[in-house]
Amino acid sequence: MILTEKEIKDLNISLKDKSPLEIAQWAVLNAKKPVVTTNFRPYESAILNACSKALSDIPVIWCDSGYNTPNTYKHAEEVIELLNLNIKLYVPKQTTAHRDVLMGIPDIDDPLHKVFTEQVKLEPFKRAMADYTPDVWFTNLRKGQTALRDSLDILSMGKDGVLKVSPFYYYSDAELDAYLTENKLPNEFKYFDPTKVLENRECGLHTN
Repeated sequence: MILTEKEIKDLNISLKDKSPLEIAQWAVLNAKKPVVTTNFRPYESAILNACSKALSDIPVIWCDSGYNTPNTYKHAEEVIELLNLNIKLYVPKQTTAHRDVLMGIPDIDDPLHKVFTEQVKLEPFKRAMADYTPDVWFTNLRKGQTALRDSLDILSMGKDGVLKVSPFYYYSDAELDAYLTENKLPNEFKYFDPTKVLENRECGLHTN
């Protein structure tokens, strides 16, 4: 779904007052191969709920780094069952145990941290996107998370030509809490991303 900058700007204005479900329904209606990605971090059940309501069998790409907390894995299984998600699991080519022996989790200033991030997050994601070649990618980006994300909007076009759709872009934590309560959705805060270190640091998926 190739759109001009003006078209995206106009659509963002018209979609700003729509509900996340309405945004997801609009995107699905105009997409040929939509996907949603998840890591089951806090508030992910919100976007998974909206996307699965808009398209019940939408591919849900889960790139599992292998470093998730037990709480996250339990939460993931609960959400998968609750929403009957069409999960497509992608994991690094090297096991966590093997990598722990070779490099562990490198510090952010360690040159190996770039290699680590490529192995556990970027490579599985690139593999997934190559397999599914989506034209629409649903993601739970929100304004206020990072400087890069503040420069985006509900719709943004990646350098790869994939339209990124963030139905909850303007939602605050309080609004998301209300959404979860209203839709009887679980949440889990004991989450660990070994590639980010700092909460306001980009992991690399959204820089293209």
